[in-house]
Amino acid sequence: MRQLSCINTPTTNGSQRTPTPRRGAGKASMSSSSVGRRLAACLLNVSEARRKDVVENIAKAALLGENGEKRPEVSVLNIFSDQDYNRSVITIAASVDELNHAVLGACVEAFRAIDMEAQEGIHPCLGAVDLIPIYPLAGVGVEECGALARSLAETLVLSVPGSSVFLFGEADLPQKRPLVQRRKQLGWFARRDLGALEPDLGAAPARRCGLTGIGASPYVMNCNVTIDTQDLALGKEIAGAIRGSNANGLKGVQAMAFPHEGKIEIACNVESFGNHEATETSEESGYMAYRVCGDQFSYVSPHYIETQVKKLAGDRGIGTIGRALIGFTPQECKNCAEYAIKENIGEFWKTRRGVFM
Repeated sequence: MRQLSCINTPTTNGSQRTPTPRRGAGKASMSSSSVGRRLAACLLNVSEARRKDVVENIAKAALLGENGEKRPEVSVLNIFSDQDYNRSVITIAASVDELNHAVLGACVEAFRAIDMEAQEGIHPCLGAVDLIPIYPLAGVGVEECGALARSLAETLVLSVPGSSVFLFGEADLPQKRPLVQRRKQLGWFARRDLGALEPDLGAAPARRCGLTGIGASPYVMNCNVTIDTQDLALGKEIAGAIRGSNANGLKGVQAMAFPHEGKIEIACNVESFGNHEATETSEESGYMAYRVCGDQFSYVSPHYIETQVKKLAGDRGIGTIGRALIGFTPQECKNCAEYAIKENIGEFWKTRRGVFM
């Protein structure tokens, strides 16, 4: 697979996009870093999108140390904000030695600026900082990312009074319960009364801060497909059909349907999963593969998800409007992280003109 320069290329409407791998590229190696760094990423989910200045201040806080100087080997690659959801995903990439410092700085700013008692939005959430997943990119394994996540959780509850944490994935020892299981146990989808929740770390959740999930796993993408209807029940039917828990669904895909800008959006978490079989992987086959530290992972391609949603919607007499990939594929994230850190571009999202939706 060719390496990406991560320099923006113009589309026909004059906007810019991040370069993407050519289709059919097959396996991509993420086992070594061309700049010799051990890199990981955090897709920080915060419960704010309607105040752009607040979201950008959170992103910038990841880049600055206590003395106001720029942190070395840290870059904010992307910001995705959704007004209806009132939720932003901030992609922070860094060396493993710097990632926790950067994420903690962003979290402190987020807890200062976001009050869960006043927060409104259609996307489920429990915390001002709702989710802190850490993913390996180069030269680091999932288990080490789990140790980073546990260390971050312990530091966070000491640094931010009122913060409380639940753990998932490789950070949740010894059970290693996945995020979807922890969310169900905590009633995340129903936005339960915080007073009834028991955190893994920290005091009982404070109403202002809420409850924050911290964990580690192989890379998880967010891919949303909008269908041309206002029928939420139909959207839920399609989301259920593609869910990985469905016998005929897409492996590693978790899906929900939400009203969004007058239509229905099928919002998908796309998990990477261990793939020990020598099966074909390409955009056309539906699955893409990559390696980190010698371990092979696969995931369903966003293109294939869109194709399946389009088919299911078409069977019900409706069309699709478009697809949004929230940030990057695993390969893109690694390549852009290497480029941004090598070139010392902390505010990389600005070179992409940001992604505020």
